[in-house]
Amino acid sequence: MLSRKNTNYKQLSEVDHEMDHVAPMYMRGQDQWAGFQAALEVPGMAPGQDFEAGLTPQLQAFVESMRKATATADFGMSFQYSDLSFHPKGSTKPILQNVTGSIEAGSLTAVMGGSGAGKSTFVNVLMGKTINTGGHVSINNIPGKIKRYKKLIGYVPQDDVVSPELTVYENILHAARIRLPRSWKDSEIKAHVDSVIDCLELSHVRDSLVGSVGKPVISGGQRKRVSIGMELGAAPMAIFLDEPTSGLDATAASSIMGTLKALARLGISVIVIIHQPRMEIFEMLDDLILLANGQIIYEGPEAEARYYFQEMGFDFPDYGNFGDIVTDIITGNGRPYKKSGDISKDALIRHWATSRQNAKIKSRHASVSSSNSSALNVGEILSNRQSTRPIRHLLRRRGAPLYKQVWLCLRRAMVQQWRTKSAFWFELGLASIAGSLLGLAMNAKKGIYFVGLYNPPFDVLSIATDLQSVPQLALLVAIAIGLVAAAPGVKVFSEEMLLHRREAEAGHSRLAYFVAKTLSVAPRIVIACMHFTTLLLVLAVPIIDWALAFIANLLYFYCVYGLASCVSMVVRREDAPLLSTMVALIAGILSGAAPTLRDVRSWGMEWLWRSSPGVWLAELYFGRMVSPFEYLYNVELASQATGFSLDGVWSNVLVLLAIGTAYRVLAYILLFAGKRLRL
Repeated sequence: MLSRKNTNYKQLSEVDHEMDHVAPMYMRGQDQWAGFQAALEVPGMAPGQDFEAGLTPQLQAFVESMRKATATADFGMSFQYSDLSFHPKGSTKPILQNVTGSIEAGSLTAVMGGSGAGKSTFVNVLMGKTINTGGHVSINNIPGKIKRYKKLIGYVPQDDVVSPELTVYENILHAARIRLPRSWKDSEIKAHVDSVIDCLELSHVRDSLVGSVGKPVISGGQRKRVSIGMELGAAPMAIFLDEPTSGLDATAASSIMGTLKALARLGISVIVIIHQPRMEIFEMLDDLILLANGQIIYEGPEAEARYYFQEMGFDFPDYGNFGDIVTDIITGNGRPYKKSGDISKDALIRHWATSRQNAKIKSRHASVSSSNSSALNVGEILSNRQSTRPIRHLLRRRGAPLYKQVWLCLRRAMVQQWRTKSAFWFELGLASIAGSLLGLAMNAKKGIYFVGLYNPPFDVLSIATDLQSVPQLALLVAIAIGLVAAAPGVKVFSEEMLLHRREAEAGHSRLAYFVAKTLSVAPRIVIACMHFTTLLLVLAVPIIDWALAFIANLLYFYCVYGLASCVSMVVRREDAPLLSTMVALIAGILSGAAPTLRDVRSWGMEWLWRSSPGVWLAELYFGRMVSPFEYLYNVELASQATGFSLDGVWSNVLVLLAIGTAYRVLAYILLFAGKRLRL
């Protein structure tokens, strides 16, 4: 298998396919191509056969799994891009502009540049993660956006976004089950995951929890490998990595890059954003994309970068670290290596633009004079093989069906909750304390929460009335449930927003994830509500059926959790619990106890109170605790005085269910827009 293409082929195929858009790289000689080809192949063997014969059993197993997942022996992807640009809305200056080049299939390509050079922006624009962009992108010489192929492309963010409650094996297995071909059996998926773990040298921590950054269980290098393994578990044809060596010591960084180099040799296209690599890492690279001020300084083979900069007048000391010298040059600090002349980043950008234009003219002449050469024929064969690769067929086969994704996400969520039992016990204890304290506070009433005017002709005997105790009880119940459920409701989604965003960009179903997370908290809501309701009713002894009170309180729990989910989508994780608690408190106050619903109606503001679940909870309590005294008191007069209806108890139940469901629909919508709205 060839990990680097003939430059002549590359230039000529670009002329055939995208001469007007993609500029060729510097030419590699035919002798260099033949030497490289001979290093990988033995006469009489299939391409790459001798290379694979030298692989370890773990890598051989991984190669076979990759071929099975992609249904092809050549499972790399090439990318061609032309005039990529990014101009943020409201900004006067573009961050990225005039970026043209290509990334070879089966190569280890590094994107380098100083701070603010546009490295991450370039990758985000190339992958379609950013709006307000321009330019053209082709995959295997087929025009189209990379976002269409997200199921076949892996992306490893700079931060190790993994699930801390799961083991190394479980993290990778979940990603594989979601994204591998749906025709695979579970035993085949597990075998592929085993090969990935062995390939990444994680076998000794296979069953260890990953842990969080604050409470790590495995090392930083191992966490990075797990993050990479989550993408390899999906058998990608290309993988992008943002700063895979950041935060690692030199040995761990070299180990990670060695693994990526091996993956590239297998045929997977590996693109890394890297900052100031050590010499050993720099020498592993196949190609470089050097950026400054959002534009290209150099794009081509790592082996030819030295000659390119030497032609510009830069000297490279024999004792120097080539990677460090290149980093100094591209950041505009190359004066020690060039005694005179312009060394600014703008000068480097202009020189590359001129060189690219000259190379483009030469390649056009070469395409005419060498149209019958054997090198061109080989290039055409390879190009046609790439262009006809059945990628669309692979896309249709990739990914578990929706119902299976719901089940897989639900099972993962339940495991996560089981391994964070302390949070559940805390919520359960808080619900019990709230129910007990509220019950004790209302115990002095001895169950007498309503005293109205006697029915005629005994109304003249009425000396006192109590129409507010029931609404006040409902108000306190709403506030208590809000305080108990708001913070746990936020944690349902806020703790995993980065992980979900990573998974969604890789092709996971957002709907499956949302439904699974919503279902996963149902048991804890029921248990917490059961403790709260039982202790409240035992101590406060109100005249209401336990079952109906439990249903009413459960639906209010349901509403608060839904409201908290909406908050968690648009507010930062550290601020969401407090804001969610305040919103739940406001919803409880809008229950119609004070000011009364009758007064609110006279203000023309009843619609605002009716939009809160608290008023429907209060009306349900009022109807069930006042109606039984119809034989003794004038309950209709009490209804008019407070504004609450005595009828339609079950309609109140349905409205509470509808409000809680509406909150979740809104939360699901915000799940898409939350990244832009997040405060």
